[in-house]
Amino acid sequence: MGGEVLRTNRFLRDAWPLLVLVTFLGSVGIVSLYSAAAGAETWSRLPIYMRQGIFFGIGMVLGALVTVIDYRRWLDYAWIIYGVCVVLLVAVLVIGKVTSGSQRWLNLGPIAIQPSELAKWALLLAIARHFQANQPVQGYYTLRDVMKPSAAVALVALLVVLEPDLGSTILVMLISVSMMIMAGLRIRSLLKVVGVGLLCLPMGWRMLADYQKKRIIIYLNPQQDPLGAGYHVTQSKIAVGSGGLLGKGYLQGTQSQLHFLPEHHTDFAFSVWAEEWGFVGCVLLLGAFLLLIFYCLSVASRATDPVARLIALGVVAFFFWPVFMNVAMTLGLLPVVGIALPFISYGGSSLVTSMMALGLLLNVHTRRFLF
Repeated sequence: MGGEVLRTNRFLRDAWPLLVLVTFLGSVGIVSLYSAAAGAETWSRLPIYMRQGIFFGIGMVLGALVTVIDYRRWLDYAWIIYGVCVVLLVAVLVIGKVTSGSQRWLNLGPIAIQPSELAKWALLLAIARHFQANQPVQGYYTLRDVMKPSAAVALVALLVVLEPDLGSTILVMLISVSMMIMAGLRIRSLLKVVGVGLLCLPMGWRMLADYQKKRIIIYLNPQQDPLGAGYHVTQSKIAVGSGGLLGKGYLQGTQSQLHFLPEHHTDFAFSVWAEEWGFVGCVLLLGAFLLLIFYCLSVASRATDPVARLIALGVVAFFFWPVFMNVAMTLGLLPVVGIALPFISYGGSSLVTSMMALGLLLNVHTRRFLF
């Protein structure tokens, strides 16, 4: 368990910057959700901001559990965890809960989980485990060296896109490819992977749902259907732009309070924040995410175990891509593909998995003196 490493004083010295950042981001998410969906109740009769608070507490507990158990033990079971996630993803397609045309959740008694979120965490471990067990002969990895993790990623991506969940599919691929590059994948091999991906685009296009195709077309031509497929991003840009320098004030955002902005508690939670807190609030929120990324990079740079460094870099990708894509999506700079903003958008699976990823980060950080 490596319990001797986790002495209280050392743990608090290492973890306090991360704990402050996570507490801030989690609080922003709850406060923003109170505004975005005040009065809205779920089937359990609890407002979503209260459910987000409960999931935040669950995430803290699971994140602590991930931290306490030595990351080398997690790596020992990485492929088993991956297999369990694949089974859950198959189960979603068979008996999953259908909401708004998507089949992404499994009902487990009083809660519903989204296995695609857990799959991102499991892939992070599995890819790290693969490179731990297969050291590069010539100082870099070739395409043949990454066939196994690539197949694992492709299987997860296929199951997720069938739900359909284009946003999670893209994140699964981006996080995984980022880890392969950071592990030492040769540039020539990377270009081959990109080439294969481009050749697969026509097949991927045919697998998309009609509304997903429309959103991509609207991204290329925003004026084609402003009241239909382009409505989301149009209202989002109005919300962000109307926030001005200091925002309209808490609970005063017209786009969210009057329900002009769709999905304002999930995909467009950032737009709600921008409208109410303005440019200054956006700088504060994005600054917190930037500090989180810097903290992850700092942990990676101080890790002496190569696989620990790769895990930390995987956590960087785990947070960088959804933050970048969600914010760009709300500003109309990328197509609307349904990607949650970590800690801010409503979603128990996303929040808990994010905390588990940070648990891995603290895990490798507190054990950096072992090597």
